[in-house]
Amino acid sequence: MNIENTKAQMRKGVLEFCILSVLQNGEAYTSDLLQTLKSAKMVVVEGTVYPLLTRLKNSGLLSYRWEESSSGPPRKYYALTPEGDKFLSELKDTWNELHNAVNALTKSKS
Repeated sequence: MNIENTKAQMRKGVLEFCILSVLQNGEAYTSDLLQTLKSAKMVVVEGTVYPLLTRLKNSGLLSYRWEESSSGPPRKYYALTPEGDKFLSELKDTWNELHNAVNALTKSKS
């Protein structure tokens, strides 16, 4: 079994939660979002994030606005919608339950 594949699947599983969590602090441009994820050691590529952002927007969890840029094309800034904020709150509860369960199961018995 390939450990790198398993690790990648684990990261993919929490990526949506991480993106929504970053956006709870305010709107963000995609490259800033990617940089924040990379700074937290959540390494992802643009090709993964752009479709996810579109899916989250189409689900009503994110909105976006365009802003003119002096150094190129206009930039799309993403933000949580009220529905996205509620969804994130539920994900946080689920994450805490999952985190506690995994910790209980993996705790060393020494």
